Amino acid sequence: MDLSIIIVNYGTYELTKQTVISVEDTVKTIDYEIIIVDNDSPDDSFELLNNDFKDDKKIQLIQNSNNDGFAIANNIGIRQSKGDYVLLLNSDVVVKENTIEECLDYLESHKEIGCLGCKVMLPDGQLDKACRRSFPTFTVSFYRMTGLSKIFPNSPRFNRYNMSYLDDSKVYPVDCVVGAFMLMPRKVLDECGLLDESYFMYGEDIELCYNTKQLGYEVYYYGKSEIIHYKGASGKNKRLLYEFHNSMEIFYNKHYKQSDNVLINIFTYMGIWTLYYLKLIRLKLS
Repeated sequence: MDLSIIIVNYGTYELTKQTVISVEDTVKTIDYEIIIVDNDSPDDSFELLNNDFKDDKKIQLIQNSNNDGFAIANNIGIRQSKGDYVLLLNSDVVVKENTIEECLDYLESHKEIGCLGCKVMLPDGQLDKACRRSFPTFTVSFYRMTGLSKIFPNSPRFNRYNMSYLDDSKVYPVDCVVGAFMLMPRKVLDECGLLDESYFMYGEDIELCYNTKQLGYEVYYYGKSEIIHYKGASGKNKRLLYEFHNSMEIFYNKHYKQSDNVLINIFTYMGIWTLYYLKLIRLKLS
């Protein structure tokens, strides 16, 4: 089998169904399977999806009775999959015509690439800036948190995180791509040890890209093909806000804490959790 597509569902029945249909409508020339892992949805989306696709031999549904996180759910699907390549696909995306096939063709012909992402557009027509990023080192994060990246959006120095100075429609190496669309050879994914399950949600995509590059493979942004991302469809709440900032701390502790000095460590933790509490106050007031 050429490709396994892993989709994690959490209470997003209509969007997950739309994602699956967009895959089936646009992928015509490769042998693929879709594995949907329901992460203990609080609604009846698993039953509805199972009823919708019960006769579709390309689709397998798995019910995970414990919501232990997005990374764990993806790993459950990956371990059940059979494809030579694996695509991690969010449940809130629409795949455009030829996107998956073009990305797979490019990956197959460039063996130095261990992870490939595509152009990710938001419903309003804007680029989802997370689709091509640099690793969040202290310097990169400092420029972003202080607003210098917004003041100088076309600066390779000050806007290294979102890399807005690069052409959205070109192909080039980056540090990381977004988990909404991550295409990888199975052998590279296996070498990485799958997704790091210490992340509940957020950060596991950056970690996977980091580990891919540590193994000597390239991470590429493929801007010639695109998806639409209905970002944040699973909801925004206090728990997700916490997990987003906690993932920053996990990544920093894993990769930068030991090499940075104590003062930078202190500034980093203060920055992460100050932002968390400011956003928490804003959330409560909204």
